[in-house]
Amino acid sequence: MKTAVVDSENCISCGLCISVCPTVFRFDNSGKSECFAPAGASETEIQRAIDGCPVQCISWT
Repeated sequence: MKTAVVDSENCISCGLCISVCPTVFRFDNSGKSECFAPAGASETEIQRAIDGCPVQCISWT
């Protein structure tokens, strides 16, 4: 299974991934997005968050 990861150094905390896929992404203690539940949604739903990221800091591993 693929796992989404967020490059927190490039994250601008826009919240788009959280609004698209709140069961997978959330803000961490530093205010950056993190993938807290990689199996919390389908790959298709997670891909929408990846595709929508304005700084392209979410990817699959």
